[in-house]
Amino acid sequence: MDDEILLPAHSVPGAGAVLNPFVIVDDAAGLITFVSEVFGVPETAEARTSMPDGKLIHAELRLGTVNLMTADRLDGWPARPGLLQVWVRDVATVLERATARGATTVTEPTPFYGETTLGRILDPWQNIWWLWAPAPGRPDPTPHWDGGSTAIFSTLDDALRSLAEPG
Repeated sequence: MDDEILLPAHSVPGAGAVLNPFVIVDDAAGLITFVSEVFGVPETAEARTSMPDGKLIHAELRLGTVNLMTADRLDGWPARPGLLQVWVRDVATVLERATARGATTVTEPTPFYGETTLGRILDPWQNIWWLWAPAPGRPDPTPHWDGGSTAIFSTLDDALRSLAEPG
């Protein structure tokens, strides 16, 4: 059904993805540095667009085939951080790199279903990153309703509740 609406992946300009996230934060330049250093990816320099006051109205980093776009929050605009999923080689290594740059660990590396490891971080701009890595041969964890850990849900629940505006 999506072939009637979505552009086929091979037709996306620049070999990009059909869907690309755009986050609006305070200090977009800082977020760009964070993402670049944590994930080892460069900013797409030609995409950087600054306003006369120096605020970024558009900037991009390429992670695999996806462009993460960002801009500075302007007066009257709400911040719009994201919930972002990234496949990495080693969740623990990325958590270490991220926390060294100001992120908070939300979920420690945890065995997950489908032979994967899941970890989560909250960056200083309030984006929550799901970090996934393949874990071939690892059995699925025991569901919490059968006596397994509740960490996958409870850590995310705690993080999201901590970000909720009072009221």
